[in-house]
Amino acid sequence: MERPGARPGHGRIPLAVAPLGSVLVALPLGVAVLGPLFAESPAAGVSAPYATSDARYPLGTDGLGRDVLALLLHGGRSALGMALGAVAIAYLVGGLVGLLAASARRRWADELLIRPLDVLLPLPTLLVISVVAVGWRGSPLAIALAVAAVNVPPVARLVRGAALDAASSPVTEAMRLQGESRIRVQLDHIARSVITPVAADIGTRITLAVFLVGSANFLGLGLNPTAPDWAVSIARGREGLLLQPWAVLAPAAMLVMFTVGLNLLADRLLGRSRRTREDVR
Repeated sequence: MERPGARPGHGRIPLAVAPLGSVLVALPLGVAVLGPLFAESPAAGVSAPYATSDARYPLGTDGLGRDVLALLLHGGRSALGMALGAVAIAYLVGGLVGLLAASARRRWADELLIRPLDVLLPLPTLLVISVVAVGWRGSPLAIALAVAAVNVPPVARLVRGAALDAASSPVTEAMRLQGESRIRVQLDHIARSVITPVAADIGTRITLAVFLVGSANFLGLGLNPTAPDWAVSIARGREGLLLQPWAVLAPAAMLVMFTVGLNLLADRLLGRSRRTREDVR
């Protein structure tokens, strides 16, 4: 039942959103993980540039004469792998800093952990990636670390804000008075309090990371221009879009499905979290 005075349908997410989001996310992920197992290297068979679809090349060939389907099946690991790795690193570093800042017993310790990260917040993301690309051109690890670095400050502030109430709650004080170790207090109570907001943020954070990695590759700041990456394929295929649209549309569809599906799942999780808080009240 809805609470008295609540707007009908307010805060509710259609039940079909979760299955749809799962399908949209699962398809690109499946292509990224399993695709290379079912296709030979894109450079193995080179044909005429911008060839149309036929039995040998179901999606035709790109401007270099490579199989578009093979490029599609091989390009997901870099496109999604760098983004997922960057978010994992950002949460590993930023989450730890946020938890330590929220549970700091002295205000100066909180300031010492958070204020240096505030300096990094206004930095333009693509500028950071551009600087990294100058020294480590074509390195997936360097691009992933650059994207992770620009995400550490907002992640740390999110985790700190979500953990502040739990860190100052009577339960936390009782655990400390009972002699519980600092690690157990952090992981057993404070960390669990941030699971829901963090899980909801991960969807939008991964979407942003996919956008940043794709932008770096599209602008030529990331991987090699001939790499079988979805964003690189889009950048390379745009010149022959009218001759071979699948070289652009197929990888673009993978990225769009993945990001839209993640946002649908994040909205579903946020709606569930919102209803849980309302039920508690």
